[in-house]
Amino acid sequence: MFPLYFKALAAVPSPEVLANRISWGVVSTVALVLITGKAEALADVFRDRKRLLGLTGSAVCITINWGVYIWSVANHHALDASIGYYVLPLVSLVLAALFFHERLNRRQMVSVLLVLVGVGVLASGLQGVPWIVIILSLSFGGYGMLRKMVPVDALVGLTVETLLLCPFAIGYLLTRDGGGSLLAGGWTSFLLVAAGPVTALPLVMFAYGARRLKLSTLGLMQYINPGIQMVIAVLLFGEPFTRTHAITFAFIWGGLLLYSVPIKRRNG
Repeated sequence: MFPLYFKALAAVPSPEVLANRISWGVVSTVALVLITGKAEALADVFRDRKRLLGLTGSAVCITINWGVYIWSVANHHALDASIGYYVLPLVSLVLAALFFHERLNRRQMVSVLLVLVGVGVLASGLQGVPWIVIILSLSFGGYGMLRKMVPVDALVGLTVETLLLCPFAIGYLLTRDGGGSLLAGGWTSFLLVAAGPVTALPLVMFAYGARRLKLSTLGLMQYINPGIQMVIAVLLFGEPFTRTHAITFAFIWGGLLLYSVPIKRRNG
């Protein structure tokens, strides 16, 4: 449902929305860490250079993802954003094969090929894959991979990420004339503050799942997200849904359905 949320903040410059999202995310995650008694685990991460380096990488990935997504929704590219998240599972499958040696059977490989064909149709019909599609899929795919590789509690990991990003976010907000939109009052101020908990909950749940599921499974489950975003972009935002988009989605959903067919196991 993020398209509706960030569309309501379309009048606020995208970097400012991003900075508030990070800053209030720190408040939310640190509060949850203290409430759940994980303060010592948080301190341990900052004493572990290897884990801290991994979370620095994931923090960069999620910042890029957040920034591009906020901009795309505010500038009438929510459909492109949804396509980016449709392509994301393919990126996750490739990363799973490269870094975790997860194998796909023949039928599942055909499903991946169907998704590739769909992306090819999109690139051909729109004279190139929109840059939003590429950046969103690669940045969040990298985020999921890094969070799976770093042995850290989901909430603690997100808290470390937001703490690493917070100085840059606050530094930017201090440059805004008159304190920026946060001090404008009313509904806008409420939405900017709420960006913290609204961001923290789904990402903690995502990181929790990333540590416990195969990366390939995690990637394919994420088709639920872009499906909702596509409906919002087309039906509520009125963004054009062309024949090229229809063919693209047909191939992508065909690949998803093929992949999702249960595998019959032989006895003995």
